[in-house]
Amino acid sequence: MNTPKELRYSEEHEWVRVEGDKVRVGITDFAQAELGDIVFVELPEVGTEVTANEPFGSVESVKTVSELYAPISGKVVEVNEVLNDSPEFVNESPYEKAWMIVIEPSDISEVDNLLTAEQYEAMINEQ
Repeated sequence: MNTPKELRYSEEHEWVRVEGDKVRVGITDFAQAELGDIVFVELPEVGTEVTANEPFGSVESVKTVSELYAPISGKVVEVNEVLNDSPEFVNESPYEKAWMIVIEPSDISEVDNLLTAEQYEAMINEQ
């Protein structure tokens, strides 16, 4: 399982990459493996306000539909439209091609509340 050390993670299996004053968000390698083959991704519109720990979209796999939870609060400033036509990127490249949204945080310090790679790995190993 791939858990890049430079990212932060939510307990709901989203990853966060801080990029200046914005954060890029996707789902983890662990999450995509648990879900199986992703067949559809539903993401919010640019301009949508998201709230930490609240749903912002969903992913549908051959097994189930799962909600996506915002790891931090803020405004969606970019959406990965490529996933509309290529949802399989979530399985193939969860940290590169399959980022989902970019958030302009209302409070960047919320990132500090997220798990480090080590904490995230410890959490999933307990499950």
